[in-house]
Amino acid sequence: MEIRQLEYFVSVVETSSFTRAAEKQYVSQPCITHSIRKLEENLGVDLFDRSQKKAVLTDEGKLFYTRACKLLHDMQDTMTEMNDLRTLAKGTIKLAIPPMIGSCLFPYLFTSFQTQYPHLTLNVYEEGSFAANRLIEQEELDLGIIILPEENLGTLETVRLTEQEILLTVSRNHPLAKAKSVTFADLRQEKFILLKNNFFQRHAVLKRCQEEGVEPQIVFNSGQIETVKSLVSHGVGISFLMRMALEGLVELVGVPLNPPIHVQIGLAWKKGRQLSPSSRAFINLVSSQTENALSLPMERTVSR
Repeated sequence: MEIRQLEYFVSVVETSSFTRAAEKQYVSQPCITHSIRKLEENLGVDLFDRSQKKAVLTDEGKLFYTRACKLLHDMQDTMTEMNDLRTLAKGTIKLAIPPMIGSCLFPYLFTSFQTQYPHLTLNVYEEGSFAANRLIEQEELDLGIIILPEENLGTLETVRLTEQEILLTVSRNHPLAKAKSVTFADLRQEKFILLKNNFFQRHAVLKRCQEEGVEPQIVFNSGQIETVKSLVSHGVGISFLMRMALEGLVELVGVPLNPPIHVQIGLAWKKGRQLSPSSRAFINLVSSQTENALSLPMERTVSR
């Protein structure tokens, strides 16, 4: 019994015609007829009732059709699995990651991924979470490690990785550096240094300002996290960064906001999109390794 015989048989059943089955399989009708005859000889039963004008199954044929469909399905699954294993020997993933998340999580995750899958390539695009969402929806990028939207967009599949707190970020010499917590009312006279419009943190901060009736004095907008850190450390103004972005820094202090702002970090990809084996491997690794990355000991951390 050959796979081709099973495919011909299933085509005849699904089209109810030897002629249409031949057209579907791009072979001649005699080829289909001969193949079915050989199959019946091997099985020792008639699969079709030839007293009918259409291709009508016998009872034995109905049972065999069920078995043949399962065999072909299992064979296709096996071929897919083998192809996946072969594909993992090479491949490219286009990944979006905001600079703040990237600088903290990505070095550890990339090292771990490269160790397990040395032949796969990660092309990383530093984008804010809002821009990353759009690029993923447009299938310009495969995956994103982003701040998950508060409301499900309906266009993304997501996996939550961890939660982070956004802290007021000031220089260690700033008067608020020793505060246990601050409200936005305490920040009315401060100069704000914010990330650009495609970053979630900016929207979260401006939303809280609006809720508390505070008009922020924005003196600088940047898409570079290191620029923001440098300006704050030199006393140019204040900013708002995730707790993990302040780990290991002595020149910056993180002060909790009251009430706090928490964000969910997760993996995202377009809903309904067929993921490559490379992307699935990356999702599995990141899902299992993120907490390990965040638990690595950091030195010289200053945060309250």
